[in-house]
Amino acid sequence: MFEDKQLEEIKAGKERFKASVDKTLAKNPERKEKFTTSGGIPLERLYTPDDINCLDYAKDIGFPGEYPYVRGVQPTMFRGRFWTMRMYAGFATAKASNERYRQLLASGGTGLSVAFDLPTQIGYDSDHPMAKGEVGKVGVAIDSLADMEILFGGIDLSKVTTSMTINAPAGVLLAMYIAVAEKNGINPESLGGTIQNDILKEYIARGTYIFPPKPSMRLITDIFEFCGTKVPKWNTISISGYHIREAGSTAIQEVAFTLADGIAYVDAAIKKGQDPNVFGKRLSFFFNSHNDFIEEVAKFRAARKVWARIMKERFGVTEKSAQMLRFHTQTAGCTLTAQQPMNNIVRVAIQTMAAVSGGTQSLHTNSLDEALALPSDESVRVALCTQQIVANESGITNFVDPFAGSYAVESLTKQIEDGAWEYIKKIDDLGGMLAAIERGYPQQHIQDSAYDYQRSIESGDRIVVGVNKYHIEEDDSARKLLRVDETVGKNQEAELRKMREGRDNVKVKDTLEDIRKAAQGEENLMPKILDAVRVYATEGEICGVLREVFGEYKENVVL
Repeated sequence: MFEDKQLEEIKAGKERFKASVDKTLAKNPERKEKFTTSGGIPLERLYTPDDINCLDYAKDIGFPGEYPYVRGVQPTMFRGRFWTMRMYAGFATAKASNERYRQLLASGGTGLSVAFDLPTQIGYDSDHPMAKGEVGKVGVAIDSLADMEILFGGIDLSKVTTSMTINAPAGVLLAMYIAVAEKNGINPESLGGTIQNDILKEYIARGTYIFPPKPSMRLITDIFEFCGTKVPKWNTISISGYHIREAGSTAIQEVAFTLADGIAYVDAAIKKGQDPNVFGKRLSFFFNSHNDFIEEVAKFRAARKVWARIMKERFGVTEKSAQMLRFHTQTAGCTLTAQQPMNNIVRVAIQTMAAVSGGTQSLHTNSLDEALALPSDESVRVALCTQQIVANESGITNFVDPFAGSYAVESLTKQIEDGAWEYIKKIDDLGGMLAAIERGYPQQHIQDSAYDYQRSIESGDRIVVGVNKYHIEEDDSARKLLRVDETVGKNQEAELRKMREGRDNVKVKDTLEDIRKAAQGEENLMPKILDAVRVYATEGEICGVLREVFGEYKENVVL
């Protein structure tokens, strides 16, 4: 990027600078901590053109909206329109969550993101023994189409986009969403939104799996195929690095393992005869925005470049929109502290700026009290306003890729890219991501990184304000926290029992048998699941049939 003569002058200048720094250090030493990113990348004292001399601008950086999309997937980015402010919400009953959704939309939210309770995430109805004590606790309880109808009551699904964080039973919840739209006269072809549908990261980092990997991959590719013709605007998967980072990975590992999962999904779909130029347009990604501002900006830029190269060079994709890495971001829940929770507002603001500066397509901002409980109405409003302030007051949205050209940012972008490729090559050598998961490769690396990170906090090498430094005495008595009452589970069970008594149980039995037969063969399961949902078969009943056919996954524990 620079002429040889210029680089020689810069190198000479760096030597002079180093000599002057040595004199300064003799009088005023630097802090004793190690200067690295949160992911352990060593940081230079000074970055110059010499640090990015290996880069070719046209090949390695380019322009926004053009391959390799380092600078963003749109030419004008937020000068055109802001990202979707998609607040993640769901708790207790469908009615309570519906009220929260309507408040968020009235407050300026531009998309919905559904959090489901744990029983729903692992395919159990609210009256199942495994659901005891968990109904409505970490998200909304959805047992059947009846609950989904209440959840989206009064909301025009043709005018909002909805993201649903659901994985193993993703097809069932998507079918319920489609059925709600149909009952309100909305053509599924007009529906926009995303299902997470990313089972590989469940085996790696999160744990809400049901079925073994092979049938799980079948369910995912069935959804790809079904939505390609029936719900063409729907993003059929959100390949998630968020939970990988929450489990303790570094930024490089987050990029590498997420994109390696993406490779596995594309491979699986191609093997079923699907065209990556078509389904590739509906792939989306989900990343964490952590505290280390510069590293996070570089991470997002590097991820776009690596994925564009994967799609173009590995899979021969020629459609530009299928080469693009489009992603949702959530601020880092693992950075929130129970101590001095008001400080979390500042952390979330930094993470918001990083996500926006890195070019996210949608964003959820965590609330200040989430280290203690589900967020209150007030804390959710503050979290949403954080996005609105960054969008309208910070000035950062007036620039496309505002930190491009920074020697530090470009250098870190290249280092994260190179580090990600190293992991991806190793995973390829192991036989791909499924084989790597079976051997515990990504799990082990995440565990090691999490251990190193926690040890750095406990040793004091890494400062967390209010946790290991700058303590204050706190009075928690006046703090208002949202608690889900235990009666929610009992009431949900009663409503479920009432729904079962009022439906046509003969039709339910027939549709469940159709699912069983399809699961035993090779037929696409989505039409059968949709038929069952329409007659109010429950999620637990549908997943129960699939459990009987596919079996259940047992974790390979890595120590």
